[in-house]
Amino acid sequence: MASGGSVARAMLEGKKYVVRALTQDVTQPKVQVLRDLGAEVVKGDLNDKASVEAALKGAYGAFLVTNTWDHFSKEKEVCQASTFVPQGKVVADVAKSQGLKHVVYSGLENVKRLTNGKLEVLHFDGKGEVEEYFWSIAYFENFLGPLKPVKASDGDYYTLALPMGDVPMDGISVADIGAVVCSIFNSPEEFVGKAVGLSAEALTIQQYADVLSKGLGKEVRDAKITPEAYEKLEFPGAKEMANMCRFYQMKPDRDIQLTHRLNPKVKSFSQFISENQAALKSS
Repeated sequence: MASGGSVARAMLEGKKYVVRALTQDVTQPKVQVLRDLGAEVVKGDLNDKASVEAALKGAYGAFLVTNTWDHFSKEKEVCQASTFVPQGKVVADVAKSQGLKHVVYSGLENVKRLTNGKLEVLHFDGKGEVEEYFWSIAYFENFLGPLKPVKASDGDYYTLALPMGDVPMDGISVADIGAVVCSIFNSPEEFVGKAVGLSAEALTIQQYADVLSKGLGKEVRDAKITPEAYEKLEFPGAKEMANMCRFYQMKPDRDIQLTHRLNPKVKSFSQFISENQAALKSS
């Protein structure tokens, strides 16, 4: 619920909208934070049309985010397993039937379609099949977790392994998504029916490594790994990540200038790391 929570907090802080948050687990600490900020929290499931109808009843608009990584399944992203009702699209159907004015969907490109089947990135394709409207990119927060630098076995330095070559990779902090979505909701005449590719900035892997070096106080180097070598790494999703980077090397549409207009306070990667040094060093 990372980006969903960011959007809910930003809208609550803006005090222009009443916020209703739909979640499968209403006992999460993050959910309690939203309650404390004034959100109405309801238990529900995107696979359950009735709960979606209840959540959207009387709403002006909705922000929708699904998470392929929870189940690592394109099919579950797009379809409800038992009745083959599209999971993401059911929200669009309900929104239309209830007369919502504006729906923002956190989606990704359909890589398989765009590359004529040459590449398949399940967490992109699942979202891409649900008419993408709001495109996401690499989150800076991932550099504190799954993308964090790894200490090299042959020296006192760290390596950052992402198979991007010298092609810059776009990124943004999850925390900055909320203000962007608020701006989109506040300007429906400009954004309804349009896709928005977000990016705070685009850096090469070595540039990301240089920023991480300053944050860690240790040298971080680009591992210069190729997609072919990366997909052979022994962890779930290695091929998925390799294909994602192959797609990023094709430079999909991202708009840094528009992102900064929608959120003038959007952080650079350097600012993000500076504010999260403790998390970086403990991760």
